[in-house]
Amino acid sequence: MNIFEIIGWIGSALFIVSYFLLSINKLKADNIPYQLMNILGGLCLVVSAYSTKDRPNLFTNVVWMFIGLFAVIQILKKKERKKNN
Repeated sequence: MNIFEIIGWIGSALFIVSYFLLSINKLKADNIPYQLMNILGGLCLVVSAYSTKDRPNLFTNVVWMFIGLFAVIQILKKKERKKNN
């Protein structure tokens, strides 16, 4: 097993654990730790997909990461609005 495959497995584990924790109500989708787990998982899978030239997987995970980043920005904006009220 090479380093890129290990990184890919870490990304897969992050996705699975984050979804499991969401499913059992230990995390919420509007929670930064959940989104960070998805962003980091996506990054790991992007690295793995790049190494194997798996373009569909690479594209999907880049989009997944940007969705997570967008969600984090929205969460931070919402917290800032609450703080200013």
